[in-house]
Amino acid sequence: MAEGDAALAPQDSGDPRRIRVVIADDHAVVRRGLRQLLEVEEGFEVCAVASDLADARRYVRGHHPDVLVLDLNLSEGPSLAAIPGLRDEFPDTQIVVLTMQNEPAYARQALSAGALGYVLKEAAEAELVEAVRRAADGDTYLNPRLGARVAAEPPPGLPDGLSEREVEVLRLIALGHTNAEVAEHLFLSVRTVETHRAHIQQKLRLNSRSELVGYALEHGLIGN
Repeated sequence: MAEGDAALAPQDSGDPRRIRVVIADDHAVVRRGLRQLLEVEEGFEVCAVASDLADARRYVRGHHPDVLVLDLNLSEGPSLAAIPGLRDEFPDTQIVVLTMQNEPAYARQALSAGALGYVLKEAAEAELVEAVRRAADGDTYLNPRLGARVAAEPPPGLPDGLSEREVEVLRLIALGHTNAEVAEHLFLSVRTVETHRAHIQQKLRLNSRSELVGYALEHGLIGN
């Protein structure tokens, strides 16, 4: 781990208004910049910075921060799928997503997954502090321009009565992942994935993996 990326020593948190934060981003320069941005604000404490999702989980477990600032595209893969599991495991830690993805679909998915904030990296200097403050208070923050686009674009309908989680499971199955791999990717138990898969097959009246792949291709859930 690069110099300066280790967990910081907890500071005096006698002020009840202090907002404790863990930052997760896989670029060292970005991590340093985000830490400096928050630390100059009165009432903020950056407990730790992480370069990957595993360290982020470890630091959140150890420091119990109010907010996790999470890069949406860490080096080991998209972290969007990890948000529900993080919220389940750490219900007292809110999540603010920091990303370069400015498409309404990504913002909608992140907020639906449990994030309270969605900040574009290009606007982080102006918006991250406000987003973290709001998240710590249990309020939502969405980049204003992106928010207008989200409001203007209706959410896409889910095919054949599938839930959002079932679509996630179906997509990963169609991409060739085993039940165990799907479980690991979505931070679910294998038994839960098996239950989702059974429901998917029942709703779609499909039995084989090849049929599921065909369905996912036909409905644009995976690339052709």
